[in-house]
Amino acid sequence: MNTLIDTPKKAEHENGFIVVEMNSGTIIRFPISEHKRLQSASDEQLSDIELSPFGLHWSQLDEDLSIRGLQANNKCG
Repeated sequence: MNTLIDTPKKAEHENGFIVVEMNSGTIIRFPISEHKRLQSASDEQLSDIELSPFGLHWSQLDEDLSIRGLQANNKCG
């Protein structure tokens, strides 16, 4: 059974952070420096984010981050 309630509406790269807006209005914000593949990427690569109900994907970087993992690490929203 799928218990995922909130899904990402949009995500963008802003000044060294990835900012994810969820459909509920919750914002998840985290520094790219926390993720090895993201920290050495160009602005263009960081801005090329694909959304799915379960997470974020950067095809140019072969990187995936789950929404649940991001929420667990970003309890302040």
